[in-house]
Amino acid sequence: MKTIRLTMAQAVVRYLAAQRGVRDGKEVPLFAGVWAIFGHGNVAGLGEALYHTQDVLPTFRAHNEQAMAHSAIAFAKAARRKQMMACTTSIGPGATNMVTAAALAHVDRLPVLLLPGDIFANRRPDPVLQQVEDFGDGTVSANDCFRPVSRYFDRILRPEQVLTALPRAMSVLTDPAECGPVTLCLCQDVQTEAYDYPEAFFEERLWTYRRVEPDRDELAHAVSHIKRAKKPIIISGGGVLYSEAEKALADFADKHGIPVSETQAGKSALSIQHKQNMGSIGVTGSSAANALAQEADLVLAIGTRLQDFTTGSRALFRNPERKIINLNTQVFDAAKHGGIPLVCDARAGIAAIDKGLGDWAAPGAWQKQAALVRKTWAAEHAAATAAPNRGLPSDGQVIGAVQRAGKPSDIVVCASGGLPGELHKLWQSGAPGGYHLEYGYSCMGYEIAGGLGVKMALPERDVVVMVGDGSYLMMNSEIATSVMMGQKLIIVLLDNRGFGCINRLQRATGGESFNNLLQHAKHETLPDIDFAMHARSMGAVAEKVVNTSELEAAMNRARKAGRTSIIVIETDPYKTTEAGGFWWDVAVPEVSERPKVRAARKAYEKSTTLQRVGE
Repeated sequence: MKTIRLTMAQAVVRYLAAQRGVRDGKEVPLFAGVWAIFGHGNVAGLGEALYHTQDVLPTFRAHNEQAMAHSAIAFAKAARRKQMMACTTSIGPGATNMVTAAALAHVDRLPVLLLPGDIFANRRPDPVLQQVEDFGDGTVSANDCFRPVSRYFDRILRPEQVLTALPRAMSVLTDPAECGPVTLCLCQDVQTEAYDYPEAFFEERLWTYRRVEPDRDELAHAVSHIKRAKKPIIISGGGVLYSEAEKALADFADKHGIPVSETQAGKSALSIQHKQNMGSIGVTGSSAANALAQEADLVLAIGTRLQDFTTGSRALFRNPERKIINLNTQVFDAAKHGGIPLVCDARAGIAAIDKGLGDWAAPGAWQKQAALVRKTWAAEHAAATAAPNRGLPSDGQVIGAVQRAGKPSDIVVCASGGLPGELHKLWQSGAPGGYHLEYGYSCMGYEIAGGLGVKMALPERDVVVMVGDGSYLMMNSEIATSVMMGQKLIIVLLDNRGFGCINRLQRATGGESFNNLLQHAKHETLPDIDFAMHARSMGAVAEKVVNTSELEAAMNRARKAGRTSIIVIETDPYKTTEAGGFWWDVAVPEVSERPKVRAARKAYEKSTTLQRVGE
């Protein structure tokens, strides 16, 4: 057996550079690059190794560890999980800064390889700078925080351990069911230790993104229930996009006359022009999709984990005869809500169901009802997004202005606050992948870093980041990174002077405005932040506009700009789209001195009686 002597870090980098992925005959490098912020835990080992592979495995520098992991995750999502990135940090705070991003990737089922530096395996210099010491367990390090938010976790204590750890990591990252973050903790002394590795270990390896076909009996069971349905609906989840099943879904819905609703992750699978597209579903759903969902006797949930925003906290599907078919690659998801499991790839499953249904179509009365509620929702949408006559605009009115100045190929990126709800209802996607929302973890600070990752994955499309002032202030450093890398973003910053979304929720649950909007927080001086000036200080083009017509003109200027542009507009923190939406289970105090809270509790208890759990 031929061997080559390399350090552990050199072996990791060489192995990553040799991995390739293939789906439907299309082959690409599995790793598009490595994000790195160097420190004493990785600069000497992994840093030196990455220096020599820049031509085949580029290294990107960020300004914040959590942000760079967000960029890597967003890249993988925009690439439909066909490509991914790795992230490396030093030990201590550099590593734990990525834990939030790891949790995000875990919830959203997205691949990212995290390579945090770790303590010395030999323990000679213990305790080293930034080392976390456990009084009762000598094996613990700060990186153990990654264990519950990793699909696969390993700590490399000897250089030869990567021979088994790396292939296991790849199998998780490329599996449609297991997919999620992988953490390999690289002890800083072991990174620099040499070993005689088999040369064959570094040969090009092809990983296939398998399309799992449905089980014959599960398929027959699912098809039989659909054929008996009088009021069927489809929920399109993120799995539809990851499977590249958008055309299959469009043709299937059209042929069989089944209305389609969309989750946050599944939105943009269908064009808004498709006659069966009823829009968003659930807590942030359209009136059309939610009206149909409450009557549906059959729910075909494709590629969704059916979280509470989708199901109205398990109160949305009210038909006592309703059945849920869970078409999903992951058995864990296919068994949810007492559903009928159909474990398979989305595109393969849609094709198999289509074949089993033959010429069957939903009853004409149900199709007619769907067309009517869709027409009603279109009028409500137009009213919610029209330019305001006076006063500060709502989020929905800003969304309308951005769309009027937009192109079908635009990609909108967002993650947290009130905007995801308004975007889920109101954004009209012109092309698949045109709606990129991180709403599984709803992580504040994802927006700009995520936009950078999306732009790197799809450089031919304009990326429009929509972000509130609260989230902007949490993480904006990657504006500088986008300028530095020449990855142009258009950022629309909606300034409602605080956390407007949570202030509305606070009041809806009987509370008084407290500690959310800046004016209601403890302060000696009410801040007046010049966001445009701040963005310009990081190298971006920036301006502030006073109304939606100025915003539309500014959007056109931003498209022509040569680098990242920020447009700031003040918005009303209290206005929100009244049409659509559904109840969400947010617990209200059972005991309170305040009458408003007691009234909210009474309404809450009444709503919980509609929840269907254990069926």
